[in-house]
Amino acid sequence: MKSYPINILCLFLLFASCNSPQQGAEEQETNSETSEETVAAIAPNPGKYETVRLTSDLSTLTEAQKEIVKILIEAGEIMDEIFWYEAYGEKDILLKDVQDEAIKQFVAINKGPWDRLENNAPFLQGVGEKPKGANFYPRDMTKEEFEVADIPDKESLYTFIRRDADGQLMSIPYHEQFAREVSQVSNLLKKAAELAEEPGLKKYLSLRAEAFLTDDYRASDMAWMDMKDNVIEVVIGPIETYEDQLYGYKAAHEGYVLVKDMQWSKRLAKYTEFLPDLQAGLPVPDAYKKKLPGGQAELNAYDVVYAGGDGNAGSKTIAINLPNDEQVQIEKGSRRLQLKNAMRAKFDKILLPIADQLLNEEQRRYITFNAFFSNTMFHEVAHGLGIKNLVADESQTVRRALKEHASALEEGKADILGLYMIKQLYGRGELEGNLEDYYVTFMTSIFRSVRFGASSSHGKANMIRFNFFKDFGAFTRNESTGRYTVHFPKLEAAMTALSTKILTLQGDGNYDGVAKLVAEKGKIEAQLQADLDRLAAADIPVDIVYEQGTDVLGL
Repeated sequence: MKSYPINILCLFLLFASCNSPQQGAEEQETNSETSEETVAAIAPNPGKYETVRLTSDLSTLTEAQKEIVKILIEAGEIMDEIFWYEAYGEKDILLKDVQDEAIKQFVAINKGPWDRLENNAPFLQGVGEKPKGANFYPRDMTKEEFEVADIPDKESLYTFIRRDADGQLMSIPYHEQFAREVSQVSNLLKKAAELAEEPGLKKYLSLRAEAFLTDDYRASDMAWMDMKDNVIEVVIGPIETYEDQLYGYKAAHEGYVLVKDMQWSKRLAKYTEFLPDLQAGLPVPDAYKKKLPGGQAELNAYDVVYAGGDGNAGSKTIAINLPNDEQVQIEKGSRRLQLKNAMRAKFDKILLPIADQLLNEEQRRYITFNAFFSNTMFHEVAHGLGIKNLVADESQTVRRALKEHASALEEGKADILGLYMIKQLYGRGELEGNLEDYYVTFMTSIFRSVRFGASSSHGKANMIRFNFFKDFGAFTRNESTGRYTVHFPKLEAAMTALSTKILTLQGDGNYDGVAKLVAEKGKIEAQLQADLDRLAAADIPVDIVYEQGTDVLGL
């Protein structure tokens, strides 16, 4: 792994306002105030990432399909620029005084001056803590002020909250905030639609182009679920709400360009047939599982050839489950996208070396790529299980009731129900290998994931699961060797108990109960941190960073 010279910068920046002409109002940026007493918490370290080239076999694509890929990458690059603003503000103001190329690279990886793999600790002096609401809300806004404000669409996925000329809160729709950018993206998607030969892709691209101009994405989400035979896939728009850790209301822009692996996808298709039975067997009362998963759910494998915006900030995802719109999920189900090339890179470069360092030697034989792929895949499938609306009030969604804790609990649900699904399908003879493969690989993967820190939704979910499993005796640590051993019957008991707890908290919309669970279990204790430090000392990368683009693809 490459090492980089690191110079600690003394940057005391006074960030200028970032008003767009179309806003017509003053806005206070999240990063407009700094203090010379504020110091960097950590040193920037690009060396924690391993570079991976995003490539795929494009030889089977037609010339029109190759041109579509190029156009979609261009649209994805605009998503990257938009996300910078959502996560931080004006990046040019931040980067203009950064001379060290390694530090500049680290800023680019994190889309700002906060290390996403170190609980968002600042690595440049003078920037202060990252606002929980990122750049979606005014920095000085309190929760109380937001909650009593009578402004339109304040809880919408697709609005910024700003201050008007009188200092009062106001909302600005995304399509107004980013009028120039969304017009460019819309035109690019229309251009790609003209080239598309597959009817489903053509319809989706056309509807998505219109959605960018209106912030109404439901029709395009429906069309996305109707696509069946497309080789080129694109995930683009304001989608996930992880960046908003104040409320979890605001969606951030991302752009993935994918090439479907038709053979792998055909192998995976059968598993969605089991969803209704698996839903019925969940370890909760019937009221918490009465909504059946949508009948058109799909499970496919892809090579990712471009990732932009929220999809390329800090840690890299290896699977996607969309759409997030609960109504679309109920009517159409979900599509689960397994990013096979990204997954393979993380398995080879990160998971196997972690197992060598932390796992009982006798159990290392249970670490397999098949189990890693399956655990990740069923995590995404499990997002479709459980409940989307409250048991006592079906007009209210779980996401709205649990606010900023909704994403962390949903990721925790998907993790644990993914393992539940594996146990059920293995018992039916539908999975290859040994059940121990899936359990040990699952447990070892927690060490890989918690290195992302406990600040993100995935990080909190991992820590809750690790500490819950620890309390159940699902694993033990040998004090003399510092290695872990998985205990299979106790792991299964912990799996069932945690599944019941999470599904009940979601169905009840129990905000206080989730907050308590996160506070008690969602943290990294000293012993685990010491073991994670051993991985760093062994020069095992924490995550991967992409070398990508049309040049890398030979286009």
